[in-house]
Amino acid sequence: MNHTIDVQSQAETARLAEKLASLLEGGEVITLEGDLGAGKTTFTQALAKGLGIKRTVSSPTFTILKQYEGRLPLNHFDVYRLADSEEDLGWDELFYGDAVSVVEWAQYIEEELPDERLDITIRRLDEEGRRFSFFPSGSRYESMMKEFMR
Repeated sequence: MNHTIDVQSQAETARLAEKLASLLEGGEVITLEGDLGAGKTTFTQALAKGLGIKRTVSSPTFTILKQYEGRLPLNHFDVYRLADSEEDLGWDELFYGDAVSVVEWAQYIEEELPDERLDITIRRLDEEGRRFSFFPSGSRYESMMKEFMR
């Protein structure tokens, strides 16, 4: 079952991401899809803040992966540059460890992703407004989304 939430500002986006962060226990995989400028990195920055990460979180566009330490470790991927690539970055160790993994442009590594995960699509409604659509796969993520939507 998917869930949709519209926000009207970056502050509302931040509250949404921080609320999600409060439900994370470690080992989750979250994918973020959306056009350039939709707010994937903004969402990830707020999620990181909700995980107690103090470092500045920026898009790992050129490095593919950045890792951060907080209440839970965070793996932040931007796999846009891996389109049409066969490169294996050791996905199993990264996705099945204790860290929360956030993957921007996940469609480029679809076959490497775990079946159970939370897919989030972000669409621009206008200059500030965004529509977040959440697609949980697996009982863990479905339970998390029930709690999230309360």
